[in-house]
Amino acid sequence: MPLTAEEKYRYSRHLLLEEVGLEGQEKLKQAKVLVIGAGGLGCPVLLYLAAAGVGTIGVIDFDTIDASNLQRQILFSTDDVGRSKAEVAKEKLNANNPFIDVIAYNEELTNENALDIFSAFDIIVDGSDNFYTRYMVNDACLIAKKPLVYGAIHKFEGQVSVFNYQNGPTYRCLFPSPPKTESIPSCSEVGVIGVLPGIIGTQQANEVIKIILGIGNVLSGRLLIYNALQSSFMEIQINKTEAMIFKKEEFLKFDYQGYCKVSIGMGKSITLEELVKLSSDVFVVDVRGVWEQPKLENKCILHAPLQQITDYVKEIPTDKNVYVVCQHGVRSKVAIEYLEKEYNFTNLINVEGGMLG
Repeated sequence: MPLTAEEKYRYSRHLLLEEVGLEGQEKLKQAKVLVIGAGGLGCPVLLYLAAAGVGTIGVIDFDTIDASNLQRQILFSTDDVGRSKAEVAKEKLNANNPFIDVIAYNEELTNENALDIFSAFDIIVDGSDNFYTRYMVNDACLIAKKPLVYGAIHKFEGQVSVFNYQNGPTYRCLFPSPPKTESIPSCSEVGVIGVLPGIIGTQQANEVIKIILGIGNVLSGRLLIYNALQSSFMEIQINKTEAMIFKKEEFLKFDYQGYCKVSIGMGKSITLEELVKLSSDVFVVDVRGVWEQPKLENKCILHAPLQQITDYVKEIPTDKNVYVVCQHGVRSKVAIEYLEKEYNFTNLINVEGGMLG
């Protein structure tokens, strides 16, 4: 479908580029791109693809907007807190560009729906934040024969690459097997500088546009690593290995969460409800940051942020049970594993699921 006069004016700066022009802008209009996750990475990807005039944009996310998201998820505002990320993203993108079609999937991406959803799109963009989704998305892209634009962030570092592009390397070529998931805590556990997902997300959007237009040097076979503290980029070559390709039936039955399940923190644990019922003389180690105020009443609490845990080792008793807590139960598991391995603690109990506030 040709561009309207309004669209030609809207995209006039693109039309001036020899590498884009009218033909390229029409390619963008005809393109169909699915963005997995409307989080830190997904927000800038969605904004720039919509602004660029990508004709059909899908966004899949079953999460709701939390106030803690607003530090980096720039598509949302305070008034959006509590609402569906996918639905709000659709509203915002349609308001930004009425000439595109936005499809919101307010549901979890699973083995059962991935192939059907992917079949409606030309390019898949991964903005997820966990390993089992990344492996599932990679395998689904191989089966569906879709290029995958990958992005990941951690504290001050981000990564970008393009997988399964013109028979190039896949995610499994870079990471043949998953690491221990909880050995690499999520942003909600260790934090992330707010601008980083914007930098990485716009790089992902750029790769999508290059693929659609057939211009430039696509990041296939290369992993781009950005360090925000040093303002430096580094590039690593990714060698293609023999692809692990599932048959559709195998993919539908594969347990990705089990495949990426961690082995740490499988020892003694207790729920927050059970901890609260214990006597007041129990000893609790809170490994959250100094800004996360503990609210356990009538308990002896040692506030020992995970990053400085070694400074507090001598203050942790060894002759009675010690309960280790954080916000979601991940940092506490990491702390227990470290203290058991390095200092031979045998009396540490994890507060499963953590505590908020």
